[in-house]
Amino acid sequence: MSAIRVLVVEDEPLTAEAHAAYVGRLEGFELAGVAGTGSAAIRALRAAAGAGQPGIDLILLDVNLPDTTGIELCRHLRASGIETDVIAVTAVRDAAVVRSAVSLGIVQYLIKPFTFASFAEKLGAYRDYHSRLADSVVTDQSEIDSSFAALRSSTGGDLPKGLTAATLGQVREVLRSAAPAGLSATELGARLSLSRVTARRYLEHLTDTGAALRGQRYGAPGRPEVEYRAAAR
Repeated sequence: MSAIRVLVVEDEPLTAEAHAAYVGRLEGFELAGVAGTGSAAIRALRAAAGAGQPGIDLILLDVNLPDTTGIELCRHLRASGIETDVIAVTAVRDAAVVRSAVSLGIVQYLIKPFTFASFAEKLGAYRDYHSRLADSVVTDQSEIDSSFAALRSSTGGDLPKGLTAATLGQVREVLRSAAPAGLSATELGARLSLSRVTARRYLEHLTDTGAALRGQRYGAPGRPEVEYRAAAR
């Protein structure tokens, strides 16, 4: 599957540079460009949509821009028939803005300031969602349900007690890097210096949210071992 091309729309140069660097650190993503205003973002999207161009798959969109708001920019894009996915990356916590974001189909809302682990968790969830809907047709209701479940990444207070977003992001990346092979809780624990019990809790959480699949590993004498695989892209 080709890399997800990302346009960072952020007017603060240092913040834009940091977000661009974050994108560059993530497997499966590619920085398509950086825009400091809404008008620059529109130009970048139109240029990428030109003949022979690879296009842009995802916009990381600040809500406060010098010439417009992220919400108004998103309205303009939708009215123009541009359906590029958007993740809002902002310090704005106003409930009305959040409702507008949902109504416009913004797929994630990431509140500043955040760590790289939180950023990786959100974009990892989007990557799972994007890959699940890469085909032109979905097969059944369960595939649709699991696709939307992939967007509901658990961070902060949404995580079960005792789990952290930073470690969850590491677990997701290790599981994905091991694909197509699976990992047992013991193997994952050894890679991340976690106990088997703790590793299993993270793996079970990913299974519950549709980001991982659980199976049985046979071949060794004794009881079959449970192994976990990253959900198919």
